[in-house]
Amino acid sequence: MPSLLKAPLVVEFPFTRSLGPVQSAFLTGLRERVVLGVRTGDGRTLVPPVEYDPVTAAELRDLVEVAPTGTVTTWAWNHAPRRGQPLDTPFAWVLVRLDGADTALLHALDAPGPDAVRTGMRVRIRWAAERHGAITDIACFEPYDGGPAEPAGHPGTFETPVTGIVAPARLDYTYSPGRAQSAYIDALSGQRTVGERCPSCRKVYVPPRGACPTCGVATAEQVEVGPRGTVTTYCIVNIKAKNLDIEVPYVYAHIALDGADLALHGRIGGIPYDQVRMGLRVEPVWTEGARYPDHYRPTGEPDADYDTYKELL
Repeated sequence: MPSLLKAPLVVEFPFTRSLGPVQSAFLTGLRERVVLGVRTGDGRTLVPPVEYDPVTAAELRDLVEVAPTGTVTTWAWNHAPRRGQPLDTPFAWVLVRLDGADTALLHALDAPGPDAVRTGMRVRIRWAAERHGAITDIACFEPYDGGPAEPAGHPGTFETPVTGIVAPARLDYTYSPGRAQSAYIDALSGQRTVGERCPSCRKVYVPPRGACPTCGVATAEQVEVGPRGTVTTYCIVNIKAKNLDIEVPYVYAHIALDGADLALHGRIGGIPYDQVRMGLRVEPVWTEGARYPDHYRPTGEPDADYDTYKELL
């Protein structure tokens, strides 16, 4: 039995969003070292600003500048900063009510240790050296002994406003495929595909999960399937992925390997993309040293009859 596998895995993508007039003004203001809030109908000033009153749901557009100084309302010490956080040395997460605001802004406070932080302490913004119109234009907060700074009364209009932002989303974790999938991956290294048969319904699942998704019982009996199979469904990809060196358009398909009761997915090659079809018979193409097929190509056999794979759609 092969040893269980584990490996670091990163899932990331850039999340792009457009900004409404209030958020646009707020982020553009940070670029210009101006902090803007929005005034509600009952006279409260919200920072960060929102486009709708959280109490009445009324639309908000009355922008007002607040001071870059404020008071810590609550805090928590971060003794081990992570990648992408505001500071790379231990710091405090703080909620700061800026002078002139009625709500608190979450950010980092640069302090020598937790004993130097307290609720009610005075702080001020430390601006980033380079600013682009993002919350990171505030590098952090720092302790401050003076009184409230006086805002200049900025009207909240700019010649070149920020209209959109890109926020990278990333998840780092260690993945272990478990016993069943470790055996599946180990077999792939020998250019074999194995599934597991359910002892109750007798279906063979590829890739195996260690349990039957239909019956809910454990599976252990290994069954070699394929290597040939049938295209059940497919899509034509027209947008090139940054991390894949594959020219578009190309076809990605669900493929029911012979002997399997579940279709897996793979790329179709060796045939023009507009000639791929349901029922097409295919076989894997391996590259030197690869742990999985590079793609599947037509076998030259007649297409499979629809009734032979309709339950696998």
